[in-house]
Amino acid sequence: MNKTFNVVIEKDLDGYYVASVPYLKGCHTQAKSIDTLIERIKEAIELWFEVNESFAINEFIGIQRVAVAV
Repeated sequence: MNKTFNVVIEKDLDGYYVASVPYLKGCHTQAKSIDTLIERIKEAIELWFEVNESFAINEFIGIQRVAVAV
């Protein structure tokens, strides 16, 4: 059975792309290219399920960017 997950992708200061799956705690990876990143996050998701037997997925509502002074 296939499941679809939302993946957040960011670029860090060193130029690496970083992917994380918000609904799977601790599921993240990084790579120098988007293509490699997608391969690695798929692998990370599969490995996450090997370690975690039960999970609950929240309903995705959306993403909002918020600006704050820092």
